[in-house]
Amino acid sequence: MFKTIMVPVDLAHKDLVQRGVDVACDLAAHYDATMHLVGVTAAAPGRAAHSPAELTAKLHAFADNLAARHGIRVQTKTVVSHDPAVDLEDRLGEAAGEIGADLVVMSSHKPGIMDFFFTSHAGTLATHTDLSVFIVR
Repeated sequence: MFKTIMVPVDLAHKDLVQRGVDVACDLAAHYDATMHLVGVTAAAPGRAAHSPAELTAKLHAFADNLAARHGIRVQTKTVVSHDPAVDLEDRLGEAAGEIGADLVVMSSHKPGIMDFFFTSHAGTLATHTDLSVFIVR
């Protein structure tokens, strides 16, 4: 059913995305799909890495670990953005198209009062793309 599963990850918050990653690993194994970890970063140093090259290396290490543990194919993609806080959803939508994703599995926070004023990245992506988006809380 699904052949290419995109999983946006923020390595600065690995503990918060782990459940979504686990779900994606399970789906990739079930459907014999390739999982793509996508990290969006600025060119400037950030919490997850000091440079896009360092983030790419960390994504590769994370992917290799997942592939070995779950027996699945995992690839990575690093997307450089001028301002990830502003254009994260646009960059993720572009990345999904570039890798040919047919499913996005994305972790999200539990909704709260602020969600009446600001939407989550996962919710925005789900409402502005034709792809199936599985939001994991």
